[in-house]
Amino acid sequence: MHQPVTTNPFIIMLINMTVVFIVLIALMYLIKLIHFIDPTKPKEKKIETPATAPSPAPIQEAPVVAANNDDEIVAAITAAISAMGVTGTVKAIRPANRECWKQSGRGQNMYM
Repeated sequence: MHQPVTTNPFIIMLINMTVVFIVLIALMYLIKLIHFIDPTKPKEKKIETPATAPSPAPIQEAPVVAANNDDEIVAAITAAISAMGVTGTVKAIRPANRECWKQSGRGQNMYM
């Protein structure tokens, strides 16, 4: 039988950690290579922009029906809608019907 090269635990630890990190680095580059040559990745299409983009038509604001709403809330809702890219005008803002939540809460309280 042959003798071990070393019995020093620190040298054995360094050798093992070096092997582990070399394998991890090799796996990292293998994953990058697979990601680079991935045949299932959809091809990117080049989007051609027109030479002259038409300017957007000015949005005509209609009066907002705001019963019991503050002007700041109406402005925030309108800004959020226009930030989403929706074109047109806001005709009415009204609270959502929340009867189902009331019924659910009442049902939970009955069975507790």
